Amino acid sequence: MKNQAKRGPAGYPVRDYTRLSEKELFLPAEYRPDEAEQGLFSGYSYWRSSLRIFVKNKAAMCFLALIALTLLFTYIQPFLPDQKDPVRIYNDASGMQIRNAPPGSEFVFGTNAIGQDLWSRTWSGTRTSLFIGFSVACVEALIGVFIGVLWGYTRRLDFFFTELYNVFDNIPQTLVLILISYIMHPSLTTIIFALCLTGWLTTARLIRNRVISIRDREYNLASRCLGTPTRRIIFHNLLPYLVSIITIRMAMAIPFAISNEVFVTYIGLGLPLQIPSLGNLIVSGIDKMMSPDLRYQLIFPTVVLSIVTVSFYVIGNAFADASDPKNHVF
Repeated sequence: MKNQAKRGPAGYPVRDYTRLSEKELFLPAEYRPDEAEQGLFSGYSYWRSSLRIFVKNKAAMCFLALIALTLLFTYIQPFLPDQKDPVRIYNDASGMQIRNAPPGSEFVFGTNAIGQDLWSRTWSGTRTSLFIGFSVACVEALIGVFIGVLWGYTRRLDFFFTELYNVFDNIPQTLVLILISYIMHPSLTTIIFALCLTGWLTTARLIRNRVISIRDREYNLASRCLGTPTRRIIFHNLLPYLVSIITIRMAMAIPFAISNEVFVTYIGLGLPLQIPSLGNLIVSGIDKMMSPDLRYQLIFPTVVLSIVTVSFYVIGNAFADASDPKNHVF
């Protein structure tokens, strides 16, 4: 009866290398070009992996669908049939203003104290506030990323940007917002300029801290030793680690800018009344909060503001986690 081959723990046969000669133990490996090329390719894509992780987050996808529908309806609402003018004052058959009319078939959200249609004013105000939010978020991202990368990557500029940050950071943003709104003529440009004046500080500081933590890693040192241009190092080696910070900051900047617009309007330094905004609507509705029959003037713009704020917060956090290379499985 022949001797059975030894088997390992998994049941696979184990070869007895003690019986092999020295020549059999050290045989040259056969070179196969097709297998060598296949071993070097992983099929990994940063953006594809980030999107795959983000799609798996069901809560983020629900809020993404909700904010997408809200944004879509906000911008197509003026083109729908039978839409009223948001700044026009409507009168009844006797020529009297239709003041504080409850929600109904003619006025879906009712009217305000001077007879303006709240349905059209709510969506017009949402467009105005979203324009402010997106403008502030984009400007903050551009300035914050640019200064943050220079601040963290270039050691010679560290002292200059540190002192610049300390000067601007010691000035309360609320005070800057009030002063700029008081000195300049109240308008969209004034509010956007006031919010962007110091809004980039947090983004720049977070970007600087992340760049400092990864700029001297082995792959970045090897890239510099090989003569890789700084621009390529920043875009290929550093940017993937900054996407999560940029995403969360932009997502938070939009509702934060809208909230600041509401605050400035509340203290009387916001947009003019002829420019509908969520700030104007909420401030006007606060006066009706104690009247049960008129609370709808506060509820409708507040609900829209809540949808925008919560949606961007959840989506921003989810995409920040998905875009973090540490969460990618290679």
